[in-house]
Amino acid sequence: MTEIFGREGDDAPASPRSPGTRPRSPLNGPRLAGRVSVRQLARAVLLGIVAVLALAFQPPDASAREGRQLAAAGAQTSAQAPHPRTAVRAAHPPQPREAAAPERTGAQGEDQFPVLLGSAAGVLLLVAGGAALVGWRLRRQTGGVRPAEMRRKYDHHHAVLHAVREGVLILGSDGRLLLANDEARRLLELPADAERCPVADLGLEPQLSALFASGRAATDEVLLAGDRLLAVNVRPTAPSGRPAGTVVTLRDTRELRALAGRAGVAQERLKLIYDAGLRIGTTLDVGRTAEELAEVAVPRFADVVTVELLEPVLRGDEPTVGASAELQRMAVKGVPEETAIYRVGEVVRYVPGTPMATGLASGRPVLVGDLPASDAWRQQDPDGTQRVLDSGIRSLITTPLQARGVVLGLANYWRSGASGTFEEEDLAFAEELTARAAVAVDNARRYTREHTTAVTLQRSLLPQTLPEQSALAVAHRYLPAHAGVGGDWFDVIPLPGARVALVVGDVVGHGLHAAATMGRLRTAVHNFSALDLPPDELLNHLDELVAHIDTDEARAAGLGTGADPGTGTGTGTGTGTGGRGVLDGAGTWAGGREGDPAGVPGHLGRTGITGATCLYAIYDPVTGRATLATAGHPAPAVIGPAGSVSFPEVPVSPPLGLGGSVPVETAELTLSEGSRLVLYTDGLVENRDRDIATGLELLRTALAAGADRTPEETCTAVLDAMLPAHPSDDIALMVARTQLLDPTRVAEWEVSSDPAAVAPVRAACLRMLESWGLAAIDFTTELILSELITNAIRYGAQPIRVRLLYDRALICEVSDGTSASPHLRRAATTDEGGRGLFLVAQFAHRWGTRYTPGGKVIWTEQSLDGDRPEPGPDATEDVLDQWDDVPAL
Repeated sequence: MTEIFGREGDDAPASPRSPGTRPRSPLNGPRLAGRVSVRQLARAVLLGIVAVLALAFQPPDASAREGRQLAAAGAQTSAQAPHPRTAVRAAHPPQPREAAAPERTGAQGEDQFPVLLGSAAGVLLLVAGGAALVGWRLRRQTGGVRPAEMRRKYDHHHAVLHAVREGVLILGSDGRLLLANDEARRLLELPADAERCPVADLGLEPQLSALFASGRAATDEVLLAGDRLLAVNVRPTAPSGRPAGTVVTLRDTRELRALAGRAGVAQERLKLIYDAGLRIGTTLDVGRTAEELAEVAVPRFADVVTVELLEPVLRGDEPTVGASAELQRMAVKGVPEETAIYRVGEVVRYVPGTPMATGLASGRPVLVGDLPASDAWRQQDPDGTQRVLDSGIRSLITTPLQARGVVLGLANYWRSGASGTFEEEDLAFAEELTARAAVAVDNARRYTREHTTAVTLQRSLLPQTLPEQSALAVAHRYLPAHAGVGGDWFDVIPLPGARVALVVGDVVGHGLHAAATMGRLRTAVHNFSALDLPPDELLNHLDELVAHIDTDEARAAGLGTGADPGTGTGTGTGTGTGGRGVLDGAGTWAGGREGDPAGVPGHLGRTGITGATCLYAIYDPVTGRATLATAGHPAPAVIGPAGSVSFPEVPVSPPLGLGGSVPVETAELTLSEGSRLVLYTDGLVENRDRDIATGLELLRTALAAGADRTPEETCTAVLDAMLPAHPSDDIALMVARTQLLDPTRVAEWEVSSDPAAVAPVRAACLRMLESWGLAAIDFTTELILSELITNAIRYGAQPIRVRLLYDRALICEVSDGTSASPHLRRAATTDEGGRGLFLVAQFAHRWGTRYTPGGKVIWTEQSLDGDRPEPGPDATEDVLDQWDDVPAL
């Protein structure tokens, strides 16, 4: 400790009494102060007090004995030196005085007691004052640190000093070495007795000795010491009130370079991990994510990287690892693909015992530091592994792609001999890098599963095949968005009278809810179309339906959360009534776990379907007219037979659910034969990079490029010209080329209200059937026409018309001026009438009623290929026997 703290006089060659040295008080000497122990001083004080008390309280008998001993000693002395009076005293001996001696001794002790007590007090005060002075000096020298704390700090500093990987020297002001730690002794090769020796006598290099002797500060000066180059730092020290000195630190530059190299490697790997977080998982595609892992790792960590994924991962399913697990290679980076053992897309099944199979089964990375010496690795493919060795590959780390406890595949890192072999410390880094990629792969797998489910649902709700009809030649395209399936849909619906309805719609949002909503709206459109409603009425009904659906969902959500649907507030104490569970007071859905979306009822959190758009058009091939109505949807484009492109003005109504009391308006277009009607959703013409006006101009340009294209070619050309690289919205496109029904296949007659007019019209119809070559169905047609015309005359009003259409089926239409619709019923045995429509339903393939602005049309369709419904429970003859509503032929 004295050497470390550098007290004055520790190394002085002369004593305090030497000539030229000023005598110093022992109490003022730091060296004496440092050696005095307070504990020893206290022990001396206690011994002094005990001695004084022992003298003060000595027993009288002991004093008497002491007196007699003193008298005997005096007598003996007198005998040795006789006195003249001895004879006289011998002749006259004194009387015995034993009793008086104790009394004088006791009195003398009592007289000395105050003196002894005062002496003891003086000694105590003197010792206490000395102890206080010594303690004050100790506190001053140690900065107020107690001896125990001082010792603890000394032990701590001593341990640190000799444990650091840096040489430390402490030099005194006189140039002597006061202290050297173990690292300094190693670097400078100092002898064991180097301390207290002058620096010049340590045998150091001249430059080092000169630097130490100069006392100047130095920072990272590189000097030679034996066969080492040392980085030397020198700092002078001058503690307050203490002698000046110098502290020297030493580092071996070779070790510094090695440490800097390791630090550089660690920094590079940290940067690689950071880059992996940025570059891996940029898409939700499983294959692309595997390629990104390989691109990041080559060449910064490995020379070659291959990635294989389990087969179920590619489908989005949860993989299971077994002895016969099949993996598909997804990425090869670092070598040409044709030189790899397995190419991208090939299925790999690893042999048990190989490093890949071991890592796949254990879920832990496997290091093969010497591939040429590894027999287990060669078991997979001796010829292929030899080609790998011939290419220079020497070491391998195979790491499972594992996320959330599930093994998804393998990432294999390969190094050639020129890059150095993998070591144990590389395993942790490979595992960290692969784990980051595994999370991205698992996210892509989950997205693939959800996307596949949504796409499957949506495609099942879209038309699988288009119905056969003669009015339009239709081609279509549907492309889901990359972000997820949406609610775009299209439809082609055959209508009575050889007409065809075209439908294009768009539901707000993406995902399963949007796809399910699209299916609901498409079903509703089909149902309304079965009623043969005009476009404006159909959209009005659809708007009302959407408003009701949203209201019901809002009410259900309010009941499920205890909230007021109007205010969105509540206490969470309501119950759901859908039969799937209830919400408890804490707001947790019974039957599901808290925080688990699967346990939440489907209606909670929905955004509703208000805002959906729809375009509904009906094309009549007899007249060539198209009637259109739109609810918030873009108007169609029309390509004329010569190739001219136009966007007709169609009155736009609010989106579905927002119409309220606003009526939907229609527009009528007269289309020449060969015209093309182009219907689309807004995803085709509008996205985040272009507005709708720009999109419409692009669409116009794409459509005008080819006047003689077929609908299929038109769809392909439009998508090639306008499809963005990453569609953010669904795209539905439908191109329909118009066709007109041959006028020779249309026949129409006016019928008067006289029942006698039935026979001439019926005869004219039969003659038309014969001219069309449909004599095989003339009898059933005659029965149907007789019933329908008779009912129109009896119950309807003028004008009464009959029309026959020869298309894929024979269509009979009877119209009148009233809106009263007949109803099919089964007549009782005693009823005189009511069997006509029953007979019509038995012989016609389909029949129905269509309302027009001037009345109604009752129509029937008869199949021309013999495909006719089986008769009912009654035979045809029995029905004819009961049919008495037709006038006599």
